[in-house]
Amino acid sequence: MAAPKTTRSYTATMNRPRQLSATDLLLGRVENALRTLSPGATRAERQPPALPTAPTAAQAAAQSESGNLSGNQSKHIAGLMRINHTGEVCAQALYQGQATTAKLPRVRIAMEQAAREEEDHLAWCEDRLQELHSAPSKLNPVFYAMSFSLGAVAGLAGDRWSLGFVSETERQVVRHLEEHLSQLPASDHRSQAILKQMRDDELKHAVSAEQSGGAPLPTPIRHAMALMSKVMTWTTYRV
Repeated sequence: MAAPKTTRSYTATMNRPRQLSATDLLLGRVENALRTLSPGATRAERQPPALPTAPTAAQAAAQSESGNLSGNQSKHIAGLMRINHTGEVCAQALYQGQATTAKLPRVRIAMEQAAREEEDHLAWCEDRLQELHSAPSKLNPVFYAMSFSLGAVAGLAGDRWSLGFVSETERQVVRHLEEHLSQLPASDHRSQAILKQMRDDELKHAVSAEQSGGAPLPTPIRHAMALMSKVMTWTTYRV
């Protein structure tokens, strides 16, 4: 016997994804911002990467005190990891801003998924900073707000430009990570493993954005992005 029409209608309604209201979306963005900017609030889903010859986590945490790293080396590595941590803060904000104004649902979902994957990087960098007896940049709230605004504007410009913005951002991040890898001491296996995994993930995001239809950005915009990145790098290394 066929189910009553009202039952079928009720079942279909229950199986339909819940549509989020503007208030739901706003609260979600605020929650993400607070979690990103609060030390210890973000937890990685993946285990921290390790090279085949890397020491254990306990050994890595003691590197700066055991003599394997000098005081200057430890300070420099902390500065580099602080830059990368702020870069991940900016990535969270960019993706959240783009997801807020994305026109196509598939693009919004892709942005939110990428932001979740970047949370691993954020947690890894924060853990490494703690191991080096250092802390994230005090300027992170400022860079989060700026990056969220840029992401929202990119989303308003259209999904092709938004995806192109993601691709260019990730490729610039890859270049920064390669530069930082070249500056790490050979004995710092822990930081090497983290940055290499981050580089691979960021390159994957760049390629994915291009394959999804991202448009190449005009040269002036790419140069402006690089200039902003230099400002962020200079300040967060020190503050």
